[in-house]
Amino acid sequence: MAINVSLSTSALLPFKPDIVNSPSQKCFSLQFPRQTYSKSSHKTPSSLKVSSKSTDSLSSTITKLEEGKSPVPNNSENQYPKITIRNIADKWQEIHGKNNWSGLLDPMDPILRSELIRYGEMTQATYDGFFFDQYSQYCGTCRYMHLEFFQKLGLDHLGYYVSRYLFATSTLKFPKFFRKSVFPTKWSSNANWIGYVAVSNDETTARLGRRDIVICWRGTVTGLEWLEDLMSFQKPISDYKIQSPEPNVKAESGFLDLYTDKDPSCRYCKFSAREQILAEIKKLTEKYPGEELSITITGHSLGGALAVLSAFDIAETALQKMEDSKRVKVCAFTFAGPRVGNVRFRERMEKLGVKVLRVFNVHDVVPKSPGLLLNEKLPDAALKVVEGLPWCYTHVGVELALDHTNSPYLKEHASLPNAHNLEAQLHLLDGYHGKGTKFELAIERDIALVNKSSDFLKDELLVPPSWKQDENKGMVFQNGRWVEPERPKPDDHSSDVHHHLQKVGLLLNSSE
Repeated sequence: MAINVSLSTSALLPFKPDIVNSPSQKCFSLQFPRQTYSKSSHKTPSSLKVSSKSTDSLSSTITKLEEGKSPVPNNSENQYPKITIRNIADKWQEIHGKNNWSGLLDPMDPILRSELIRYGEMTQATYDGFFFDQYSQYCGTCRYMHLEFFQKLGLDHLGYYVSRYLFATSTLKFPKFFRKSVFPTKWSSNANWIGYVAVSNDETTARLGRRDIVICWRGTVTGLEWLEDLMSFQKPISDYKIQSPEPNVKAESGFLDLYTDKDPSCRYCKFSAREQILAEIKKLTEKYPGEELSITITGHSLGGALAVLSAFDIAETALQKMEDSKRVKVCAFTFAGPRVGNVRFRERMEKLGVKVLRVFNVHDVVPKSPGLLLNEKLPDAALKVVEGLPWCYTHVGVELALDHTNSPYLKEHASLPNAHNLEAQLHLLDGYHGKGTKFELAIERDIALVNKSSDFLKDELLVPPSWKQDENKGMVFQNGRWVEPERPKPDDHSSDVHHHLQKVGLLLNSSE
């Protein structure tokens, strides 16, 4: 007999699963409620089957794990406050850091948890949508065209549309970040898809209380090898034509290279990632005049560093200033992100009013880099002495520290990649209620998602490691042969990028 565990990624409301018997299939499903949306048509399995000797073995195993972790009983199914549409619309500015998340982290505010998981799932989509098989001529692209992105990944219930894709050119500073095909490529030899910009639709805008512009940055898919590429040398951001009245504002040079490099010979990278972002934000703020807007930037790992850099850049360039002189709130939610800049960088971000909430696992090495020894944890007097050194770094914003050893579902001794895994951190967010409290899932995200690309769940949960696979590595049988099907070329840049860059002041004339 088999247990069919249906995967769920909805993160809007707390709920408990319903058990539905299926006599014809001689199995049952732990079905997690979610908003209705079109199912994904790609080959990633939408359900996961695991063997069991009895229909109640998995549920009883989970119960035993929960009970064994803490003697504190589960008081009630309804112990978590219900999140309503009005709650989110009324509270969104607090969720975006208006008061630096005071009173929202300990105990954990249920709306903030829900929103963090939602943005985390949008960030996870950059991994799920990235095609990184080096034995494909399409390596380095997104699997889907931008207009079908959320629908193909089963996330159209979030109520956003992708307005543009983001590309970056390969840089010598981060060779392990980029994926290149070993075969002659059919799209680009120098570019990689690195994320996207999305905008809430009218229905979601009404629910959120504002039009939400989201920038999602992809991290690396090659484990933690990219840490070897961190030289830990800072450079003034002004060297990269990022304006700032403070000449001593510095950031890690590799991050700056990745953000600002471009290749005029490449149709996808003739504009830098920075130029793509600034042009799109200018375009979107002009598209929705008079509306309440928010700019939310998110990323995991190296993508977290790019999220912080782009948040700083948008605010410093004053792109969040509307024609009516209102300022759009700029907020970054980062997951497992490294340090980015020096003390002056942090101070300038605070002065600009950019809010940053950093979510991380305390056992993860990435948030401890660079600046392993010289960082914000030093006493103020000592930090003042060493702050000018090129290897002294400080985190920005407010931290939300999680600990995977508190989860009864995860292996206690995690490998470095597992401790860094984004799906695992979303699982930890689901069960976190505050410091010293019992780990208990509030939103009930499917725990099988943790093992999507890792081996982090305890073996007794019967979820195979790295279960997300492409069927036949994407090969299809056509006309008597196995072939890689043709794909349409990714969309590159709209014709109005020059126009909006001129308005930002980054181009002097349309021929540049």
